Amino acid sequence: MFDLLKDIDSMRLNFSEGGLLFMNITLAAIMFGVALEIKVQNFKNILNYPKSAILGFGSQFLLLPALTFILVIIINPPASIAMGMILIAACPGGNISNFISSLSKANVALSVSLTAIATLSATILTPLNFAVWGGLYVKYSERALHLNIPIQIDFWQMAQTVFILLGIPLILGMWFGNRFPEFTKKYMKHIKIGSVVLYLSFIFGALWANRSFMGSILVPIGVIVLLLNAQTLFTGYIVGLAGKVSRADRRTLSIETGIQNSGLALILIFNPKLFDANGGMAVMAAWWGIWQMVSGLVLAAILSRIKLPSMVKKAKVFTRG
Repeated sequence: MFDLLKDIDSMRLNFSEGGLLFMNITLAAIMFGVALEIKVQNFKNILNYPKSAILGFGSQFLLLPALTFILVIIINPPASIAMGMILIAACPGGNISNFISSLSKANVALSVSLTAIATLSATILTPLNFAVWGGLYVKYSERALHLNIPIQIDFWQMAQTVFILLGIPLILGMWFGNRFPEFTKKYMKHIKIGSVVLYLSFIFGALWANRSFMGSILVPIGVIVLLLNAQTLFTGYIVGLAGKVSRADRRTLSIETGIQNSGLALILIFNPKLFDANGGMAVMAAWWGIWQMVSGLVLAAILSRIKLPSMVKKAKVFTRG
């Protein structure tokens, strides 16, 4: 099956400077919109769910990159696809995770808090995780030496780029949301819808600009994305199950671990100082962005029909006991 991807390691996608600027502005706008809903209280809320928060953070930034590296070794995809998988696993949660958590009747407060912590931490942990696991893959695979990817991964360049794309919009969005709460509350729904539209236009734009490359590789890329998505979702859920947290928290951990910021991954891939539009990495990140939206909505539709134990009943049982 991967024979269809035999030339993808040497492929470079076409993207104009204007397109790249649009991608940067789009991601900054999306992150600004996400940050509008983040309050200082969200960080304090971690104290309400310390066990789940620690498990969620560890699941996303420690366990997921390690398991993705193992998956890469097992399925042995082309090297550029492997590096794309590792980069996706190194990114923080996606901008739609809170929305999916709400539809799934998960713990939304925990979801928002984890998103806030993960986005701030990503300025260091995303480049660090990619440098560690990407570096191990380069050493593992001799094929990686022939990629259009730097052998010595520029940690500081990636950290600087992630901070500009995530950190600054996050800080500005939090300031604006706390400074103008009434305006934010009034238009938050419209901003969320706009963020999803921007996100999808961003992903489809990247694919459309390179549609001539896509025909023969859709099926093998789709299979790889499906495997990675199943792993990410199950990783968070199994961590919650092993940690014996509530079912609502398990759902949140699964969603927060299973939905990654593919927009950030794409912009890093198209950065000429980092990966210079490497084709395999870009196709992997773009299809991930589309598929995680589809799988997230399907998962939410299923979970929303499964009733969680009533907190009221629990309280009564506790009172009687």
